[in-house]
Amino acid sequence: MQFDLLAKDENSSARAGIIHTDHGSIETPIFMPVGTAGTVKAVHQRELTDDVKAQIILGNTYHLYLRPGTDVLENAGGLHKFNGWKKPILTDSGGYQVFSLSAQRKIKENGVTFKSHIDGSSHLFTPERAMEIQRSIGGDIVMAFDECAPYPCTYAYARNSMEMTHRWLDRCIAWMAENPPMYGHRQFLFPIVQGSVFPDLREESAAFIASRNMFGNAIGGLSVGEPAEMMYEHTERVNKILPQDKPRYLMGVGTPENILTCIGLGVDMFDCVMPTRNGRNGMLFTTEGIINIKNEKWKFDNSPIDAGLDGYVSHNYSKSYLRHLFISKEYLGLQIASIQNLSFYLYLVRQARQKIMNQEFASWKDGAIRQYMNRL
Repeated sequence: MQFDLLAKDENSSARAGIIHTDHGSIETPIFMPVGTAGTVKAVHQRELTDDVKAQIILGNTYHLYLRPGTDVLENAGGLHKFNGWKKPILTDSGGYQVFSLSAQRKIKENGVTFKSHIDGSSHLFTPERAMEIQRSIGGDIVMAFDECAPYPCTYAYARNSMEMTHRWLDRCIAWMAENPPMYGHRQFLFPIVQGSVFPDLREESAAFIASRNMFGNAIGGLSVGEPAEMMYEHTERVNKILPQDKPRYLMGVGTPENILTCIGLGVDMFDCVMPTRNGRNGMLFTTEGIINIKNEKWKFDNSPIDAGLDGYVSHNYSKSYLRHLFISKEYLGLQIASIQNLSFYLYLVRQARQKIMNQEFASWKDGAIRQYMNRL
């Protein structure tokens, strides 16, 4: 995988670049819509391409392993052919989902035993098995198997968890070296920095990850309940250690404010379920601020959902109409709101990229955050 670093903002650590994969190029900074079970909820692939202008989406190893299963994916020729998405795909390792099943899993050196949320059946994820499943899914970027330590946790727990994640990483690297991809395109492994909220552990983990010289690097274990300022502090700390010439991916983040702040700290890639999940509940992110479309105030408002996104789907519908769809529990409302939020998030990172290229990011960022986080 090639990463071309095209520009750096003079007054922050923000960067603009291009990641090249066999399924196409990705302009950074980038937001990646989350397609947990092979689909971005309520959004067609055509809409992701034409309306949202997504460049890469995510697939979830845990969910795709359980349903439809790797046998179905391999029979189809991988997730790209199974779901009709022709651009790059990133697959997570399943580590975070296993972390979230705290009452249904046991973590040991060999791997994690867990029970399916679907039928209660028992399964074992080892680093090697997580890599094998991701090979079957066929993502362009695959994540190392890790443990996401809970917040809060003790220093001793965080250290033991981090060191095991490092040992698991070496097993992932070894498995990838011995097993070529299945579908004729290359797969690139990203390790994950852990260490909870302890500065020395974060620095140690970042140095260890950097020493493995993989294609890109991810920052995990943040946005799990810690204060936002703590997340920013550790992101900045880690990015001073991770190599400049490789993309950096902050996992599971977040709000427009989180994204713009972390772009300023040197992050290149983001993902989060927030735009689609919040959209399905009637919260809209727009160029004018945040809207609860269910509120009475929009009942007679016939202006476009987002006048700032001219040419997008949201320009075709009024706030009044979208509110009617939500109040009436019509599925179309969930679809329009999801497309609006994803369109805004992709617009946000494109705007940030242009400001970086023009050396205007630092002076633009704070005003943009105030505008986009304003509740209307």
